[in-house]
Amino acid sequence: MSDVRDEGGQDGFAAELWSAGAATYDAIVAHPFLTGLSDGTLPREAFAAFVAQDSHYLQAYARALALTAARATDPAAVRMFSAHAANAIAVEQDLHARLLAELGLSSADVAATPVGPTTLAYTSYLLAVCATGTYAEAVAAVLPCYWVYRDVGRTLLERSSPDPVYATWIATYASPEFDAVVEAVVATADALGPSTGPAERARCRTHFATTTRYEWMFWDAAWTGLTWPV
Repeated sequence: MSDVRDEGGQDGFAAELWSAGAATYDAIVAHPFLTGLSDGTLPREAFAAFVAQDSHYLQAYARALALTAARATDPAAVRMFSAHAANAIAVEQDLHARLLAELGLSSADVAATPVGPTTLAYTSYLLAVCATGTYAEAVAAVLPCYWVYRDVGRTLLERSSPDPVYATWIATYASPEFDAVVEAVVATADALGPSTGPAERARCRTHFATTTRYEWMFWDAAWTGLTWPV
């Protein structure tokens, strides 16, 4: 379990949101894509498919974060989400540049890969919530991507992948730098709790649960090689 859930956010709004996706998170860390990352048995083709779709996802996620920044109710949150929107693209360029050569792919190969059905569904949901929901709803929708990846990174780092490419990916999300980013967003979610009424809180829990499910589906799509049926 996350340290934030155990300590800083156990009675807060963030913990309430996490509880809506906790069962899905347990399924995520047990998924063969992630167990394959940690033991080195994941086929490179599956990881390459994930990286290509992740590139598409991060471009849309950056837009979702920019929308969240626009809805933020305090200057610090505006600055934070705006910076994260810019950094989502920077992270994609840096991390993927390091991974693509090892996978035998180029940026042109990734750009030419069609956006998959799960990627489109996930990003469409995110953008819809961030464009039409409240600020708290937007935060709830974008939060799983931060929190789930941080906790997955921690879990897989403990398992210590023998594959250097997979170890590079794991280390990015298990890093102290990424942990600090996640802690800041969790704290932002907690700060919204006192001003969020029952109906809005219920919508937030639904959004958090839904995007956590999409996280599972994203890895599953890469694992199964899901493409458009027609």
